[in-house]
Amino acid sequence: MKPLEFLRVAWESISRNKLRSLLTMLGIIIGVASVIIMIAISSGTEATIEEQITGLGSNLVFVTANFTRAGFGFGGPQGGRSSGLVFDDAFAIAEEISGVKAVVVEQPSSENVKFENITLSGVSILGTTSDFPSVRDMEIDQGRYFNQIEIDRKQKVAVLGSSLAAELFGESNSIGQTVTVDTTKLVVIGVLQEKGLVGDVDFDSRLYTPITVVFQKFTPSQFARFRGDRVRVIYVEIEELDRINDTILQIELLLAKRHDVSLEEADFNLTTQQAIIATQEATTAAFRSLLAWVAGVSLIVGGIGIMNIMLVSVTERTREIGVRQSVGATPADIRWQFLTEALLLSLAGGVIGVIAGAGGSWLFGEIGGMRTVIVPTSILLAFASAVIVGVFFGFYPANKASQLDPIEALRYE
Repeated sequence: MKPLEFLRVAWESISRNKLRSLLTMLGIIIGVASVIIMIAISSGTEATIEEQITGLGSNLVFVTANFTRAGFGFGGPQGGRSSGLVFDDAFAIAEEISGVKAVVVEQPSSENVKFENITLSGVSILGTTSDFPSVRDMEIDQGRYFNQIEIDRKQKVAVLGSSLAAELFGESNSIGQTVTVDTTKLVVIGVLQEKGLVGDVDFDSRLYTPITVVFQKFTPSQFARFRGDRVRVIYVEIEELDRINDTILQIELLLAKRHDVSLEEADFNLTTQQAIIATQEATTAAFRSLLAWVAGVSLIVGGIGIMNIMLVSVTERTREIGVRQSVGATPADIRWQFLTEALLLSLAGGVIGVIAGAGGSWLFGEIGGMRTVIVPTSILLAFASAVIVGVFFGFYPANKASQLDPIEALRYE
């Protein structure tokens, strides 16, 4: 028999039992659609995380405090055991490390903010430095950002996030207005463009002010006279990404010397954006593999359904098989006939599953509140898996049909 003849006979057999064929394909459809949707969800999550991390800025190294067993030390920058980072560490990095484009220090606080009869509780106050907009990829919408002179002089100025400005001033111009933070009056000199959420941080609801003002008014340190103003994180923007490892080593050696610690007992940690992204990708890749395997179980169940129906079909068509053998059909012809039927079922289920998977991924992304990214390779993987399942589970019934004795088959009622 020719291949087209195999397809014609297989299609006629499937068409005679439409409902049974559809139910047989259901496992394949669910399996293929599940694989595509699960991978789309995990890929969307991975892409969102990567965008959020890169949205913090470009070529960044995060320097964070890591308290040592010595606790809070009282030695100066060049002597004695210490713990954590201080404001002067940022100046040292900027002045002594080559390949550094900019350095930004952040120190947060939470205070009540008041303007006329409007009072907002628990507003995030971020003390930072003049390079913050460029390093953290922020744009000024109105006015300007504070400069180094204002930081050095501890000038009481503020830059507002877009949503905070809207809450306090509505449509009115906020530039030049005075807001009260706790008991300190700050003059608004700028409003940032909308940035939205990055991770779990809402940049638009913050008030930005010189870090020296935060040190002085909102987070006074009883240890300042001994060690300097402590900070939680220093952001270092690197000029050339391909030299980032050399720059990191220079920073580590500088801070270890300033803090009088060895690299093995360092009271600070350095992390890159690439390292954070790689960690997140490894986590989501493992999660994606797990989801794909779970969804793949549906394909196996669908394959078992195909094998079950094909065995029933062989039993129902035993006499037909005998007639075909009596008119010259070889065992290979019979095997290919039933194998083609099983393959056609899996192919049809695979096509419907791909359509359902792509549509389901899009629908989930639209109404589910979670980003989805359809990965072309997942479609190929799911479809190829459906074909393999059809061939694997269809071979046994097809082989059983080919081994029937023609005389016994013709006697079968």
